[in-house]
Amino acid sequence: MLGLSRQPNAGAAEVEAPTSDPDPGSLPGPVPPRRSLGEMAAVHGEILARLGPSPLAEDQLIRDLALPPSVLSPALVSLELERRITRAPGGLLSRCD
Repeated sequence: MLGLSRQPNAGAAEVEAPTSDPDPGSLPGPVPPRRSLGEMAAVHGEILARLGPSPLAEDQLIRDLALPPSVLSPALVSLELERRITRAPGGLLSRCD
């Protein structure tokens, strides 16, 4: 490339890195309350007692347990990561053990 001298990143805007972590109060959306280990263990126990090897719809589980989705969803993710429950197509849940 004769005769062309381009500077790298010509025209790119400089972006400053954040100087500190954002204040949790400034983040968008509600922050769910932290639950104690005892409370989460109780929710896990209720979920596992309700599920069996036959798939059950997640919305039916929510109705059966009468727990808000904001409580139930994190517990389901935790149980999935522990491989204690499995999720099937169509929003069906079943117990692994």
